[in-house]
Amino acid sequence: MDAHSERTACTQSVHPVFCSIVPPHVLDHLSRSGDPTLYEPARRTLEHDALQRTRRRITTVRMTAAAGVPGVTGEDADKKPQRTISDAAHREELPGTKVRSEGEEPTDDASVNRAYAGLGATFELYLSVFSRYSIDGAGMPLDATVHYGRNYGNAFWDGERMVFGDGDGEVFRDFTLPVDVIGHELTHGVTQHTANLAYFGQSGALNESVSDVFGSLIKQYGLAQTAEQADWLIGDGLFTDRVEGTALRSMKAPGTAYDDDVLGKDPQPATMEDYVHTGSDNGGVHINSGIPNHAFHQLATDLGGHAWERAGQIWYDTLTSGDLTPDADFAAFAGATVSAAGSRYGDGSPEREAVLKSWSEVGVTPAEA
Repeated sequence: MDAHSERTACTQSVHPVFCSIVPPHVLDHLSRSGDPTLYEPARRTLEHDALQRTRRRITTVRMTAAAGVPGVTGEDADKKPQRTISDAAHREELPGTKVRSEGEEPTDDASVNRAYAGLGATFELYLSVFSRYSIDGAGMPLDATVHYGRNYGNAFWDGERMVFGDGDGEVFRDFTLPVDVIGHELTHGVTQHTANLAYFGQSGALNESVSDVFGSLIKQYGLAQTAEQADWLIGDGLFTDRVEGTALRSMKAPGTAYDDDVLGKDPQPATMEDYVHTGSDNGGVHINSGIPNHAFHQLATDLGGHAWERAGQIWYDTLTSGDLTPDADFAAFAGATVSAAGSRYGDGSPEREAVLKSWSEVGVTPAEA
């Protein structure tokens, strides 16, 4: 299937997209290792993820706020999460056995409790900061499954729930450990219900980047960190000590998250000058997301303070504006952020100027609104 045909198939399908946190190129490096403790789990994970991607393709129904997805009305205090955590018991069958529901006491399983807390942290940011009532804006229950598969080295959003592997113990730890991974995957659900960015090429890289942005904001919000204090790492703590690296991605310095004999070197570019043209990974969605990631980091640190207050608000306004088409490229998204900043803060505001500067620094020229 050529790139055009694959893109058409993705955007015309009626099934939700399968979005995972670990990029295929990382698993591919592991699958070619000479160590069976590394390549066997990686190959099984790759095979599983490829199968899921053929089953789930992104819907073209644009579920934007303009199309009837409401924001929060009334008292936010009345809005509560509805979380359910299930245990797959190392099988690849969903949802698994329910082990914790909303309001129940913690269990003896740390993965269950971390998943429950991570779903809550994500719900809290969206409600408290953006007045968004859960993933769909209308109180959608938050479901998750832990202990998925055997040595499964990934976590994913399947359009309905979060699913966590335990990792292989050699390269990856338990995927419930980093709260930004949980926030990242759930934000794919927010994107699915708003701009519904197609999971291919630049729109797919934007889809991934939006998840990194809000995953990082969820972590920062929980820690009460300013933009300067934040590490801007995605998946910090996920690698075991044998890996030469700090995280899956760095929004502050794309391309520097890891440099390992087995995993290879982090391939993310920070600017359009190093944009990667590839037919793999749906056109490099996990790779080229480094460019809009870096633009957001530049904006957040330029504005200062808490990143969710202004930079995050501009990105959220953009995502929910109804101005983005599913196949929006970097220029279109950048133009929409400039428009969103102008609408909220004024056309001559420092915020709008900072947005323009952030995109210029990564080599993206915003399209005219």
